[in-house]
Amino acid sequence: MSSFSAAEVAHLASVAHIELSDAEIQRFADELSVIAESVALVAQIPPEVEPMSHPVMLDNDTMREDVPGTPLTQAEALSGAPDSEAGQFLVPQILGEDA
Repeated sequence: MSSFSAAEVAHLASVAHIELSDAEIQRFADELSVIAESVALVAQIPPEVEPMSHPVMLDNDTMREDVPGTPLTQAEALSGAPDSEAGQFLVPQILGEDA
């Protein structure tokens, strides 16, 4: 079990040029001790346990195959647009700038 003393936290704060009150130094010493204990627990996990990137298996069987298809023509793409001009979508001006 590793615990951090108030003197160690004060030294670290000094090196990092961080001003801490005595109450903050004690609080951080307690919090760092809890963190160090947690890391020590994780370090005790046997090495034969395979690491996981996610706690549950992720399978997405709803995805379709990525198969190339025929793209829309310009006319087909613009056919559903409310307005178009010169082969491009025409949208309302939103920034208040002159066109």
